[in-house]
Amino acid sequence: MKQLWQALMLVRRCDRPAFVRRVVYVVLQSVLPLLNLYLLKLLVDEVALAVGSGAGLSFDASRVGACLAAMCAVFLANRVVAALNAVNNDILGQRLVDHVSDLLQRQSARLDMQFYDNPSYHDTFHRAQQEANFRPLQILNNIMSLGGSLISIAVVVAMLVTASWWVMVVMVVAVLPGFAVRLYKARRIYRFRRENTQLYRRTAYYGAVLTARDFAKELRTYRLTDIFRGRFVDVRRRLVGRLLSISRRLGALDVLCAVVEAAAMFAVVALLIAQAYKGAITIGSFVMLFEAFRRGQGYLSSLVGSVAGLYDNRLFVSNLFEFLDMEPTVVDPDDPLPLPQTIERLELHDVTFRYPGMDRDVLSHCNFCARRGEVTRLEGENGRGKSTILMLLLRLYDPQQGSVTINGIDLRRFRVADLRRRFGVLFQDFVRFQCTMDENIVFGDVDRRDADTRVAAALAGADRVRESLPHQGDTLLGRMFDGGQELSMGQWQRVALARALQSDAPVLLLDEPAAWLDADGREHLMQSIDRLKRDRIVILVTHVDLKQEQHN
Repeated sequence: MKQLWQALMLVRRCDRPAFVRRVVYVVLQSVLPLLNLYLLKLLVDEVALAVGSGAGLSFDASRVGACLAAMCAVFLANRVVAALNAVNNDILGQRLVDHVSDLLQRQSARLDMQFYDNPSYHDTFHRAQQEANFRPLQILNNIMSLGGSLISIAVVVAMLVTASWWVMVVMVVAVLPGFAVRLYKARRIYRFRRENTQLYRRTAYYGAVLTARDFAKELRTYRLTDIFRGRFVDVRRRLVGRLLSISRRLGALDVLCAVVEAAAMFAVVALLIAQAYKGAITIGSFVMLFEAFRRGQGYLSSLVGSVAGLYDNRLFVSNLFEFLDMEPTVVDPDDPLPLPQTIERLELHDVTFRYPGMDRDVLSHCNFCARRGEVTRLEGENGRGKSTILMLLLRLYDPQQGSVTINGIDLRRFRVADLRRRFGVLFQDFVRFQCTMDENIVFGDVDRRDADTRVAAALAGADRVRESLPHQGDTLLGRMFDGGQELSMGQWQRVALARALQSDAPVLLLDEPAAWLDADGREHLMQSIDRLKRDRIVILVTHVDLKQEQHN
């Protein structure tokens, strides 16, 4: 019940007026059709009386006209409410999509990097993302439908009790098998989806490989399309085969339930015919009671469906709250210290670190020191932990042993956001944002979004790239959207370097900054680094000495 209440409050927070309107519309849609059914009974009785009296001597045109006008008015009101409810549902649905997307994005952003190294995190996120945009609204619909069905059933009971209590007993018993089947179906499908989360993620990955630009060149060059299509088809075949096997068994149970409901209808209609034949009920009452029973079965079926739907959606919406309940491990201290105005040195003291899920240490009892006014180089083979040191300095991860310090103070004593503001960073796998040239650079210091980007572009050698673009800094980069201009990897790296240099951060972390640069670009880079190191800490990750490579 807790998760159902959480889901209901989630929908309510999206748009409170729309939520209240939804409740009002459900009540009206539950009452108006049954009111029309009673008016139909009055109309049929008036017509039957006129026919039975011969030549319509007792025909009261005003009463017939009043009944007919009332029926039309109720019908119109019901249709208007349905139309308003449909619009309101669209509003509420879109508000919910936006709200839940915001929750997922915020939660994903607050979780630290170690979660991305854990397959179970990706499973949890996938399940949350797949279900979150519509399950809470479905829960609201289930609850509203449940309330509406109870109101309608109460009115139907008041009608049917005039005929026989047996009618009520038969109507209720007939829907019980369907109720049990729906609960079983909900549980079975939920278990299937949860157990096969990784297969669903594999289909998503293979689909991206076959359609995304990042994979297109190698897919065509190495003739890999058929391989990945085969893998996609194989996984889908396994998933569909299992799902169809479950569906066939559930379908057979649904047929048995339909047989029970048909038998119940036969018994009730026979009873009503006998009552009418004996004169215990009028023709109008027969029509009303028969239609009330038929609708009552529908309302009970809807009630059962709503309860089963609540059970089903509670299972799936738990995936959303499972994700939202995750807590980061890299957190701010309870009593944070202010960061030093001047950062003189960064150090690792006896640091041991391994990534989540790995069986070996990337760093073992590592010691490291970088000082202001110097360029500290981290050189060596791949996989020796050079980039990992940068991750620890940024506190994207915390070490399992040892400490990382600024001016001798453990990084864990500072606010995470304050700490990261003091770094300008070029990652080895830098991001190519599909945004304008200036936006790609200014993202390096979002606190100064109106700052001029040309100084940083010149330091990074990206000024020539900027000038070559049709709209210079306002040119959209990348080919994902209309009007975008694609850059070479060397040009992209200059833009990413400019992003790192955009802020006045006292620490620069440059991971393979010359990997895509030509000789001129590397010479320009070294000149810029020599200028920047005077009042900064510069940490440079390379496989080789850049100055030595220039001479080669």
